[in-house]
Amino acid sequence: MKFKILIIDDEPILRDSLEIALKNSGYEVLTAVTGEEGLERFQIERPDLILLDHWLPGMNGDEVLRKIKERSPEIPVIIMTAQGSIEMAVNSMKLGAFDFLVKPFDLDQLEDLIRKGLERIRLKKEVEWLRSQYQDRFRTWEIIGVSPKMKEILGLAQKVAQGSETTILIEGETGTGKELLAEYIHFLSPRSSFPFIPINCGAIPKDLFESELFGYEKGAFTGALEKGKIGKVEAAEKGTLFLDEVGELSPAAQVKVLRVLEGKEYFRVGGIEKRKADVRIIAATNKDLEAEVKKGNFRDDLYFRLNVIKLTIPPLRERKEDIVPLFKFYMNSFNEQFKKNFIHLSPEAERILLSYPWPGNVRELRNTVERIILIEKGDTIEPKHLSFLKEREVKIETKPIIPPQGIVLEEVEKSYILEALRMKKGNKMQAAKLLGISRSALLYRMEKYKIKGQNTP
Repeated sequence: MKFKILIIDDEPILRDSLEIALKNSGYEVLTAVTGEEGLERFQIERPDLILLDHWLPGMNGDEVLRKIKERSPEIPVIIMTAQGSIEMAVNSMKLGAFDFLVKPFDLDQLEDLIRKGLERIRLKKEVEWLRSQYQDRFRTWEIIGVSPKMKEILGLAQKVAQGSETTILIEGETGTGKELLAEYIHFLSPRSSFPFIPINCGAIPKDLFESELFGYEKGAFTGALEKGKIGKVEAAEKGTLFLDEVGELSPAAQVKVLRVLEGKEYFRVGGIEKRKADVRIIAATNKDLEAEVKKGNFRDDLYFRLNVIKLTIPPLRERKEDIVPLFKFYMNSFNEQFKKNFIHLSPEAERILLSYPWPGNVRELRNTVERIILIEKGDTIEPKHLSFLKEREVKIETKPIIPPQGIVLEEVEKSYILEALRMKKGNKMQAAKLLGISRSALLYRMEKYKIKGQNTP
């Protein structure tokens, strides 16, 4: 990042010397002799920092400073004068000067002040860059909603984003884009300049959840880092904490989250200092939390705290108007990534896309496009490129049989876990892969169902 500095000084020797020195230090340097010329260059060039002589022919430094601050209050202006006084320094600072130097001054002293002044600008530019990345992302990314249902969801998201403290619950099937919607809300909110921190509640072992959420002090437990560790709540300070798969929280973890929501305070593990939790919480789940509350699996008080605003993302099969626009968006994206040139979608291929049920939702659609663009050649997506979807559909249409007396779903899940472990001879990593879940999620479920595993990976 190259910074632009404007020097406004009528002394040619000093002006030229500063120009050479600052260019050698890697800055882009502009110069002006009078206050009027300096203001003109300031308006045209928009420098990052200004070195301003207090005594100038015509318009003096105080007047130039005042006009600069009227237009750009955030720009650092360092005043230079050969007739320094405390009164003059105080007056310049009141007008908004960043600092004050009396001629003759040491070049190292000036460069140190310049670095300090530009640090503010650097941080501001980084925030602006991050915001522009978000803007580009959400102008063209997967939040593509031409269907009435998605337009309604996005419209409501835009409204609730403005309440920076309001807790939001996002429900939807796996792959519908719950985290993306949470990021979208964060970007539109007053907290957008601060972090968006996700935490997957289903992937963290029960014993580690508290330290992951709140962090810990040094020596809090055996194996703790010597310097301690900050938690997700602290990392999300002034920003947004996203609790993904919140329905997977253990009862003990639910209590911890409820405490943050109610009191906006927490303790690090092993700590005695009460810390403020200045975060907005957005939670997401692919479960029906209301049903989980009735079953006794989820605390009703936590559910009510999370469910201030509920946004339910419909599955892709219920918003078919979004399928083709999403497909074409990903087609363009992967064309660029893989240097391909697919630009058309045949009518027959489009009919296949619209008839397929998309059980994996937007995530499955994205993976489908990536596979086609990577492997195939040409400029048109044809039905033959989508033949593998028929194989998936056959598997999807194989309906499970439920006996008349009904089933206990948790027992079914437990039996599948036991069978996967048996097939993979106790190898948890391979069993998790067979079940289509992460190893951490498998360990969580093994503990939940009290399944004892062998001493294997």
